[in-house]
Amino acid sequence: MSEQQILLAIGGIGAAALLCQWLAWRLKLPAILFLLLTGILVGPGLHLLDPQEMFGPLLMPLVSLSVALILFEGSLTLHLSEWREIGSVVRRLVTIGALVTWVVIAVATHWLLGFDWKLAILFGSLTLVTGPTVIVPMLRVVRPKASIANILRWEGIVIDPIGALLAVVVYSFIIASAEGHGVKESLLTFGGVILCGSLFGIAGGWLLGILIRRQWLPEYLHNLAALAAVLGIFIASNEVTHESGLLAVTLMGMWLANMKGVDVRHILHFKENLSVLLISGLFILLAARLDLNAMIGLGPLVLILLLVIQLIARPLNMLICTAGSTLTWRERALLAWIAPRGIVAAAVSAIFAIRLDEAGHEGALLLVPLTFAVIIGTVVLQSATARPLARMLNVAEPAPSGYLIIGANGPARALGKALQNLDSRVLLTDSSWENIRAARMEGLPTYFGNPASQHADAHLDLVGIGHLLALSPSGEMNTLALMRFRHEFGHQRMFGLASGQESRRSDKHRTSLEHRSNQVGSEALTYAKLASQLSQGSEIYSTTLTDGFGWDDYRALHGDRATLLFVRDVSGWVHIVTPENTINPGPGWTLVALIQPEAKAA
Repeated sequence: MSEQQILLAIGGIGAAALLCQWLAWRLKLPAILFLLLTGILVGPGLHLLDPQEMFGPLLMPLVSLSVALILFEGSLTLHLSEWREIGSVVRRLVTIGALVTWVVIAVATHWLLGFDWKLAILFGSLTLVTGPTVIVPMLRVVRPKASIANILRWEGIVIDPIGALLAVVVYSFIIASAEGHGVKESLLTFGGVILCGSLFGIAGGWLLGILIRRQWLPEYLHNLAALAAVLGIFIASNEVTHESGLLAVTLMGMWLANMKGVDVRHILHFKENLSVLLISGLFILLAARLDLNAMIGLGPLVLILLLVIQLIARPLNMLICTAGSTLTWRERALLAWIAPRGIVAAAVSAIFAIRLDEAGHEGALLLVPLTFAVIIGTVVLQSATARPLARMLNVAEPAPSGYLIIGANGPARALGKALQNLDSRVLLTDSSWENIRAARMEGLPTYFGNPASQHADAHLDLVGIGHLLALSPSGEMNTLALMRFRHEFGHQRMFGLASGQESRRSDKHRTSLEHRSNQVGSEALTYAKLASQLSQGSEIYSTTLTDGFGWDDYRALHGDRATLLFVRDVSGWVHIVTPENTINPGPGWTLVALIQPEAKAA
């Protein structure tokens, strides 16, 4: 290829990746589906892209380094302190359940497709992971009950790095067996891979953590240092012991994430953005290298394998892991259906298949089309059927009625508590740990971080959430959140407090109309006014109207000293009151208002 053709191809990959990510966001489906289909279309479909011709000998080193960075980013999310908090069901799913899935898939692959045991076991370790990048978009569409959503989300987050680590260990053993002349030599070589990868990974994580904790590096160099460390540890470990680099970077991320006194959030955010870029380009390139004839040549037995994964491996996994839990059979049935395969499976299989083929393992290249077939099959099947199944089982939430509250300050906690008392789901977000801690002490669900971050896209649990309340004292944060979630919720479901400064600003400093929220309260409330009234003794009270105490009686009792905030109608639907609202509540309605002390005394 000429230089001009290579530049055009790289630009085309970037544009296609952006389009795929946008479609995934727009349709609330996993991006991996669009990326893989695009790669297949421009590669073996239309023959517009040949990655091998385009990159030549640079292709596989680039893929290897990309996989190393993806695994490092995934391992940064594995905090051992959360192990006790994720619940017994999730702990079983990522231990006993993972083992059950692994065994079932490996046995089925061996007997159905004729893979030798080593490749079958490796394939089983590759396809036992789900991952948040495929689970979170599906949960937003399916909207199951919170108990189901939390289990699936935590399983995806925790099993991602564990599954990758397991696949690396299995692959290392296969390589060691191939290089050895007997079982003893193979085990020694395998032990060398584990030892070298562990030493380099732990040493690299510890050294980088020391540099960050002791502030020997300025903060603006942390991301660059982490990137250089990952690449350096990966290359150095591979140089000392062949194929130990992936294990090293995975353990490096785990060590760094769990090192005391080291804040890796900014590194994680950078790596997440980098991973989106790498994953988008990587999957288009890998899919473009697929051999469709090889995939078709696998025949109908691939469909049988998919049925085994969907109808035997996952249900058996869930049957064992949910035994003795409080989950109903309906909830267990939906959990047994949802387990789409994702990024780790595709990325790791591509690099392992080529390395094993070069090492002389017959049939190793079939790992890639087979893995991609499982990914596409599980994502397409479950995306199309999970929501109807959830409705049929009566474990799907109705139209999302909960509230995402931007801010966990005092006024935000007060309004969140009032909504929670109306049986509405609330989720408070804030970057202040003091505010988050106070909210948790009051029993309010929280997300610690910026709701518009890449981390929030993967970890913010919006199942059952359909409204936004922008209650941060920072107008810029409120505007950013309104812009981020405008498509998610729609303008009519986005609310906030009035800004006293907004009307005094000139046009060039004033927020545009499309990025403003609807105001909360029967009388326009500013953040300062709400905080001031709460500090001076005003309280938020709820009152249920009856035949003997109606709307007119309520207004006569409280007069102008009550600012109506929310109302819940007889059907249980909660409405936010705005200055433009005209309400006429009747018996059975519940009114929530901010009432000043004088009104209370009256």
